[in-house]
Amino acid sequence: MSFFDEEADQPREQRTRPHRVHVGARTPPRAPTRARAHPARPDPHALMVRRRILAGAGALILILIILALAGALSGGEGEAVAAYTREVSRIGRESAEGVGTPLFAALAGTRSEQGGGGSVEQKLNELAQESEQEAARAQRLSVPGSVEGAQRALLMALDMRSEGIRKIAARIGTALSGQGEALTAYKQIAGAMEIFLASDVIYSQRVVPLIDEALAQAGASGQSVGPSRFLPNLGWLETATVVERTGSHLSAGRQSSAATGSEAATIESVAVGSNVLAAPPELNHVHSGPNPIFTVKVTNPTSVQDTNVTVEAAVEAAGKRYSSFNVIGKVSPEGNATVEVPIEGVPLNAGAKVTVQVQPPPGGATPEGAKATYEAVFS
Repeated sequence: MSFFDEEADQPREQRTRPHRVHVGARTPPRAPTRARAHPARPDPHALMVRRRILAGAGALILILIILALAGALSGGEGEAVAAYTREVSRIGRESAEGVGTPLFAALAGTRSEQGGGGSVEQKLNELAQESEQEAARAQRLSVPGSVEGAQRALLMALDMRSEGIRKIAARIGTALSGQGEALTAYKQIAGAMEIFLASDVIYSQRVVPLIDEALAQAGASGQSVGPSRFLPNLGWLETATVVERTGSHLSAGRQSSAATGSEAATIESVAVGSNVLAAPPELNHVHSGPNPIFTVKVTNPTSVQDTNVTVEAAVEAAGKRYSSFNVIGKVSPEGNATVEVPIEGVPLNAGAKVTVQVQPPPGGATPEGAKATYEAVFS
């Protein structure tokens, strides 16, 4: 018991086994403890200034990049539009000069041909093929985005020209025959001429302005698209003019005054509705509206039958001329016949000059009495 008591009375430190200490070992010195430093907060105003400077520099760099790209794209677009313009000018010139000019020369050339409808029709079909080839070349053009509208208008104009030639070629044989449906064929040919006029309007009012606008936007100075006028003049829009310029073949069956020693048909009277027109100086007030129908009575003073007598009526008013014609199949010897000649679009309530004429036979002069003029106001 005393043994345990003695051990219990010893301090705890004495009872704990002492640590061994190795001779020569060094204990590394402990680093002095420092208080953790917190970074200083930046000045908000200075931070804002730096951010603005960086933003401005970035914006400037972006603008410079955009301007450089725009300049490069503009230069490329300008050259592309200029190249397109040159091709369109070439096609437009070839269409007008290489197709349009020979077309109307061929039509006018029928004046010296008798029964030459077949050869003229063949020539017109060849020109139609050339016109279609021009349209095909235009279809294959490299088209910049800024002239897509001009390209659509160009193709439309070229297609219309080909269509008009085909229509004329299909009717020229009947027209030149001077028989049967010749008058109807001539009217259809004059109608086809309106297709050419429409193509000229599309080219001048759509193709040219749209290309010029694209050239200006692309900065391609010194470039312009050339004109392309297919219809030589507006006279070809009138049926009577087409008949006259192609040789007046509707009168080919008539006996000439030189051969018979007699006079050609003369005008006996002209009326619009119930109004028989009186010669000047009387002013005729015609209540017909804008589309009067002239009833013309002609007389054949010869002893032989007169055939295919062409009667033309024209109204000149407000600076324009409105005309039409019709054909009398035959007029008995020393007899008379009546024909109606309608005219459309006459201005109302304006002073007008009316001219009615019987076309003379081929090679003959217009005799006295074959032409009559009147003063009128249509309402």
